Amino acid sequence: MKKIYLATAFIFTLVLSAFSVSAQTQSRDDVIKQIEAKRAELAVLEQKVLAVADSDREEFAAFLSQPQTGIIRLLPRETYDGNAKRALAIRGGGAYYSFVRKTHEYGYGSDIELAQEQLSAGFAGADYGMLLNLGDVPLEQVANDHAATRALLDYTPPVKEPEVRAVQRKLWQGIELSGITFKDRILAKVSNTYLLRSISVDRSDILVVFRVVRQDTDGSLIIVYRVLKTFPKPTMERTPITEGN
Repeated sequence: MKKIYLATAFIFTLVLSAFSVSAQTQSRDDVIKQIEAKRAELAVLEQKVLAVADSDREEFAAFLSQPQTGIIRLLPRETYDGNAKRALAIRGGGAYYSFVRKTHEYGYGSDIELAQEQLSAGFAGADYGMLLNLGDVPLEQVANDHAATRALLDYTPPVKEPEVRAVQRKLWQGIELSGITFKDRILAKVSNTYLLRSISVDRSDILVVFRVVRQDTDGSLIIVYRVLKTFPKPTMERTPITEGN
């Protein structure tokens, strides 16, 4: 009798365990679904954070009706990338933008970054960029016949890796093209117009003129831009890695 009782108790315990596991599995699946739903909601909210106000679009509607133009918001990296209270799920925290791929997500050949009130270019590998502040100059005046624009149009990127790396190092202090000094990092100022040539090896090479038209309360910048030229995809002859003796 005792054996039957023990066997019955054992089976009952197994049944309860099975029900418990089933309930836990179902509950866990529900939690996963909730996480997926929350992530979808978060993605929608993040797009709202990155979005440009309708009033900004209306103000520059005439300019934006022209080809190769656009308007974006850049978020300050120190505020939204890695900040425990305001961190965004998008890689780079909305501080980066690719004028080629029209995305804020970092890691796909980003052309520009906003951090610590500075604009910068060239972030990974052999990528680099040349920036110049033209001052309070209307975008319409920066055409292909502008001296600084012509200097960037005439620039031919080096192909050999040591030469590419040398340009990267020099841009910290600045490099001179046709008597004009370009850098890879420059102070961001409202009502100022900038030139940027962004070169991403094996990805893209683009010349853009843009203007910082407004700064929002969170430090983000509203930028209108025009793509002046898209160059052929740049390549680089990489230096072979040799083993030591």
